[in-house]
Parts: sequence; C-alpha cells; structure tokens
Amino acid sequence: MQQTIRTRAGPALVEEHAPGSSLGAIERQAKDCRRCDLYKYATQLVFGEGRRDARLVLVGEQPGDKEDIAGRPFVGPAGVVLTDCLHEADIERSDCYLTNAVKHFKYEQRGKRRLHSRPNAGEIQRCAWWLGAELDQLDPHVVVALGATAARTLLGPSVKVTRDRGHPIATDSRFTILVTIHPSYLLRIRDRQAATAERSRFIDDLKTAVKLAKGSE
Repeated sequence: MQQTIRTRAGPALVEEHAPGSSLGAIERQAKDCRRCDLYKYATQLVFGEGRRDARLVLVGEQPGDKEDIAGRPFVGPAGVVLTDCLHEADIERSDCYLTNAVKHFKYEQRGKRRLHSRPNAGEIQRCAWWLGAELDQLDPHVVVALGATAARTLLGPSVKVTRDRGHPIATDSRFTILVTIHPSYLLRIRDRQAATAERSRFIDDLKTAVKLAKGSE
C-alpha cells in the first residue's frame, strides 16, 4: 500500500455546512440554492445520487449539459466513460455515491451549444456548503476527487492533480481522499495511444481507491 500523504482540508471539510437530518432534507434545501448566481442560468440543481452506505464516494466538478437537463450526475459522455472505467476496475456504479463539487451547470452559450465553463473560486467556496453536508450524512471510507475542482474543494488550492494523483491523502476527516483526473479528460485526448494509456492509468487509480476502502474495513 502506498504511503499516505497528510495535508490540510479544503472548504467542503472545514467550513460550516448546510444543516439537515438526512440527505433528502439537504437535497430539498439545495433545490432552492441562491448562494451564487449560477442558479439563474442552469435548468436545475443537480444533487448527488447513489447508495447512502457507499464506501466509495466519487466527486466530480459540476454537472454538464446532459446532467443539467436530466437532473442527475454523470449521465453525459463523461459519465459513460466513468461507468465503463468503474466496470473495468470491478466496481459497480450502483455501489457508489456520485456527486459534484458545484451543483449548477456553468456554461457559455455558443449558438445552440452550451459549452462548459470552469467554476471560479467563489462558486466553489459557496457550493462547498452542500458537498460538506452530503459527506456529513454519508459514511465513506474513500472519497475520490475527479479533477482539479473537486480536489480543490476537498483539499484546498495546494493540491495538484498531476503531482498528487493516485496517492492516498489523509486530513482530519474520517475518510481517505484520492485525487485523479476527471473522466472528461479522456474524451479530449486525440492521440489514440495516449488515450489508451491514460484510460488504463485512470482505471488503476479507481482500483487503488477500492483497495483503500477495503483496507479500512
């Protein structure tokens, strides 16, 4: 097993969170979220979904176009990639809890297309209110940060995906965090050989997360 890195926690783990006695109660509050301006443009808030007793929680960046319309996380092209890679890592998606650091879709309108736009630090900070509340209600053994936005929300600005990827990271929280790429990155790699290698490495990261979860039983 790899040596665990210790670091300070990010806003989702150290700041005040939304109060609530259950995930359902927190989700009902979140539907009316006005903590930043993203709600003005998104179709709807996209809350997390999955097993309440999941040992493995996967945190992405934000909903995409498909997720914004469907109201569910990871149902677009990146979600398909994630589901396939989970399967190749011998992980059932239905055994996990999937959510995002930011709950509304941020985009730029280009003709009829809505193109993803990265959330800024203020939006990440304000939406950590909801992610922290989700994690308070769950009891995961391992939380996987998919990409830089999720990593920053959980671990603060000092964490780097390229440097810290695949290593177990401990904070004062009750679970271990593992940082890796967001599956959307795999869709942007044009070179087939490079894409295959990166996909294989991503699957290895997911396998590491499972080993960490089983090791903490």
